[in-house]
Amino acid sequence: MSGTRPDGTGATAVLVTGAGGLLGTPLVSRLHAAGRRVLRLVRRDPRAADEIALDPARGTFADGALDGVGAVVHLAGEPVPGRWTAEKRRRIVESRSAATARLCEALAALPAPPGTLVAASAVGFYGDRGDELLDETSGAGTGFLAEVATAWEAACAPAARAGIRVVNLRFGMVLARRGGALEPLLAVFRLGLGGKFGNGRQWMSWIALEDALAAIEWALETPALRGPINTVAPGMVRNREFARTLGRVLGRPALFPAPAFAMRVLLGPMADELLLASQRAVPRRLSESGFRFRTPELEATLRRLLGREVLTA
Repeated sequence: MSGTRPDGTGATAVLVTGAGGLLGTPLVSRLHAAGRRVLRLVRRDPRAADEIALDPARGTFADGALDGVGAVVHLAGEPVPGRWTAEKRRRIVESRSAATARLCEALAALPAPPGTLVAASAVGFYGDRGDELLDETSGAGTGFLAEVATAWEAACAPAARAGIRVVNLRFGMVLARRGGALEPLLAVFRLGLGGKFGNGRQWMSWIALEDALAAIEWALETPALRGPINTVAPGMVRNREFARTLGRVLGRPALFPAPAFAMRVLLGPMADELLLASQRAVPRRLSESGFRFRTPELEATLRRLLGREVLTA
């Protein structure tokens, strides 16, 4: 990955926002290992040579701060899980649409803007769509998360108008051994108390952490990719199948469903939009571009993550 990039910039440096998060932390390590120089965007005064800040008052970078940067990976955002109080909703919206707009306006104002912006989005863009097969041509859904994702992607417009190639990666649930949505489920299932959510018929679009990171790098290096990209594994499953598979991998039953009404009482609107909503998203554009998933099927992914690989002769 060192040397001249396919976008023709010849630059090896990448600016990463959200560098301390579930995706950002391992991504920085991967980029370093591949010979990239990495800068981390921080929301405080820089304390290290690889940190830079976006001036919140002027909405600009310090002169020369992005010299040699050929691409930006924008992953920052308020975590979505949690009770959606008015303040929590405000932070979710602000950290995506408003913060992304500020970043993109600052990038567009640079004398020599980077060639590529790879920005996180989410399959929540589609809302609750039942059994409908969703690719990148499918329209936006309804609900809070759909509105957030729509605004999130629209906030990249200043960068696109400046000639920056913008890729919006619509991530499904990222499966990782530590952090993300899988970790809290493991404790429940290991106690034998796991099961489906609601009726379990809702489709779950997911992707292994390793494939999510590879997709980010692929988007950086594939000039033909731009616009929305469903960043999900092809092996999507219904929630009830996810529960059965996780139970099987852990050697535990998956017999205790979480009733929809109880989830709504405990979690409020988040239950309907994050846990009970159905998004049957397919990675059409990613696959057509030549990307190859390392673990496209759920059981193999869980066994790899949880150290329970099936041994073969």
